Amino acid sequence: MGLLNFIKDVGEKLFGASEAKAATADELKKELDKHGLNADGLQITVDGDKVTVAGEALSTEAAEKISLALGNTVGVAAVDNQLKVKQATPEAKMYTVQKGDNLWKIAEAQYGKGQGAKNTLIFEANKPMLTSPDKIYPGQVLRIPPVA
Repeated sequence: MGLLNFIKDVGEKLFGASEAKAATADELKKELDKHGLNADGLQITVDGDKVTVAGEALSTEAAEKISLALGNTVGVAAVDNQLKVKQATPEAKMYTVQKGDNLWKIAEAQYGKGQGAKNTLIFEANKPMLTSPDKIYPGQVLRIPPVA
């Protein structure tokens, strides 16, 4: 996956994080656990506002979700995803939510006019980080899965 950029002053506020630096690796692992993402065997390192994650993920989707869960926290400007994937599938596109966006509008922009109903694909692709389709915020990075 490589390097993903985030807006470091938005996202989940974790203990020890500030707009100047990310939370500790232990706090970031707790964030993964909170979302039900397996952090066992992952190496997470923090260097100021950059987080590097290495190890093995079960799938491309899991690797992407791990990056998003780490990056959508206050103090993280970039996540260097060095995860190896056991079951590779096509990568999702990443989209940064803009002011005034909703999932329907994002689906229409990403999949084409008249495709707003595919907003459910985006919502499902971002679970468990998203708990409601109405709870997105500007600066949040979302997975936009490819349509089969």
